[in-house]
Amino acid sequence: MLPTLRVMDQVNLHTAIREGKLGEVPAALLTIENLTAPNAAGNTPLHTAARYGRLRALPAAVLVPAHLLRKNESGYTALHHAAESGHLEQLPPALLTRENLLTRSNNAYTVFHVAAAHGHLDQLPAGVLTDDIMVLKTELGNTLLHEAAENGTLDRIPPAFLTPTLLAHHNISGETTYHVAALNGHLDQISPHLLTRENLLLRTTAGDTVLHAAAISGHLDQIPPDELVRDNLIIPSRSGYTPIHAAAETGQLDKIPRDQLTFDILVTRNDHGDTPVHAAAFAGHLGQIPPDLLTAELLNIRNYDGITPVRTAERSGFVGQLPPLFRPKPPGFVRRLLKRVGDTQVPWG
Repeated sequence: MLPTLRVMDQVNLHTAIREGKLGEVPAALLTIENLTAPNAAGNTPLHTAARYGRLRALPAAVLVPAHLLRKNESGYTALHHAAESGHLEQLPPALLTRENLLTRSNNAYTVFHVAAAHGHLDQLPAGVLTDDIMVLKTELGNTLLHEAAENGTLDRIPPAFLTPTLLAHHNISGETTYHVAALNGHLDQISPHLLTRENLLLRTTAGDTVLHAAAISGHLDQIPPDELVRDNLIIPSRSGYTPIHAAAETGQLDKIPRDQLTFDILVTRNDHGDTPVHAAAFAGHLGQIPPDLLTAELLNIRNYDGITPVRTAERSGFVGQLPPLFRPKPPGFVRRLLKRVGDTQVPWG
């Protein structure tokens, strides 16, 4: 229990609010001046009350726009904190106006963005959400849907706003909501009827499709199997990187339907001449390639530097994943000796 104190300096309102002990603080200390006094980070006790759900314990006189919209050093208001922690319902609906909710932080996050990211849009008054609100952008160009896709709260967005048009808006990197959802493993929160070929092949500024994003992040299993076909898997980004290369590197070749995992797709080259087999050999995923495809022709393909998948596996320490016939013989005495003295190539070739 907080002791009886005579001076404000002896009371830490932030701690009392955070621990739910505001009732033990002398009422005379709960003044607007004290409740809106910022700490070193610019947070006031009102910010703390919003974050920890103690707004109902504060005097009504402090719950007004002039104080609720006061920004900390990051530009966040008490409304932002309430939106993040899910305590907007503790505020009178009359305060949750479009104008107040449009207040932006230093990185251009509105209260709407924060509520969307944390799954609390349902705490906003009916009618305040519109299409134009849903596509408001942060400093990084993220809409409310981008934020929800990143944080896994798309399933908390009113379904009426999950439309192809709104989902296709690009952020500053050219990523759509589909891309961000794929990168973070949340494509399963988007209705399957929206995961069409047209939407999955939307491109970022770097030329990545949604398949690239899913393959890079390890979530290729969230792509409809009917779309994991050769034509989609060999689409190059602007740097020549394809979804099949990404799948090989991240260990997801086993997510691709067997009838699509053919010799033809495994000899696709990127801008360095590497095939998906090179990528699998480098990352230790040769075991995901069907044994009948690991032929001499496939394993001896050279990239533009003359390196084969066999050599790549050897350099990366995954020789054991090669078929026995292609595993390099253990080095002899002379080669071991030369390696010990720092020479990795015998002088006579």
